[in-house]
Amino acid sequence: MIGASGFLGSHVTRQLAASGADVRVMLRRTSSTQGIDDLDVERCYGDVFDDAALRSAMAGCDVVYYCVVDARMWLRDPAPLFRTNVDGLRHVLDAAVAADLDKFVFTSTAGALAISDSRVVTEDDPHNWDQGGAYIEARVAAENLVLSYARDKGLPAVAMCVSTTYGPRDWAPTPHGSMLSLVANGKFPFYFGYSSEVVGIEDAARAMLLAAEHGRRGERYIVSDRYMSVRELHEIAATAVGRKPPRIGIPMAALRAGARANDVMARLLRRDLLFAYAGIRMAELMSPLDHGKAERELGWRPEPVEDSIRKAALWFACRG
Repeated sequence: MIGASGFLGSHVTRQLAASGADVRVMLRRTSSTQGIDDLDVERCYGDVFDDAALRSAMAGCDVVYYCVVDARMWLRDPAPLFRTNVDGLRHVLDAAVAADLDKFVFTSTAGALAISDSRVVTEDDPHNWDQGGAYIEARVAAENLVLSYARDKGLPAVAMCVSTTYGPRDWAPTPHGSMLSLVANGKFPFYFGYSSEVVGIEDAARAMLLAAEHGRRGERYIVSDRYMSVRELHEIAATAVGRKPPRIGIPMAALRAGARANDVMARLLRRDLLFAYAGIRMAELMSPLDHGKAERELGWRPEPVEDSIRKAALWFACRG
């Protein structure tokens, strides 16, 4: 497991450990490991640019799960996004080819899929939009790189197009988890005027394990449960902890204007500010997805994502 300290990576690691598998994780020495500190797993240290560490970490492994993502879409300088998500990935893929693996399970994103205003999107639809900024460009390039290694170098890789994940043990937390935490603790009376595809974190992790068993080389799989409005999502979270649901809606026009102002201020202050226009535009454009391929080929049956949202809200509320 590479990326075990992250939200998805820690849940994949937990499920592997619970299954009785021998689990080895590769971490940076600076990584926060709260999500896996209670697990009996072998640890090794290095980063994705350390070729010797990568070879050592993969030695004797049957499956490598790759959950490293730099998701800082608000960065004014996009170079770090491409450095980690593409350049670092290339080092990992070269080591994976040499390791003679049974499967390489790559964490891609729903942002690498197509968008459509007339029908649900499947894995067969090619990426057809360029308004998500450098983050989406880097993630599309990363997925294409993985699939090229599967096609040209025989790497038994599958790409898992994971949507927005919710659930407990979001220690960092993720940006969307931070917002849910505010709702669960009664500190955010707003909901935003858009919808997105969402999935429970434990279901997303289970899809990764199923892909190691049943995924076909060079294929990608949509890992998402349903398309949900932010209003409904926040209402589920607030109700789960006995709070009044947020009642103040912020329409997309206001969000776009605020994000544009954010980007102007970021340039003037020469600082990275979180509320970037690229993120709002990405949220606005995302389309409903069809995860039927994962059901048919992997045997994946997600639990209702509402349950995961409730679990996340209760976990955040307990932590205050």
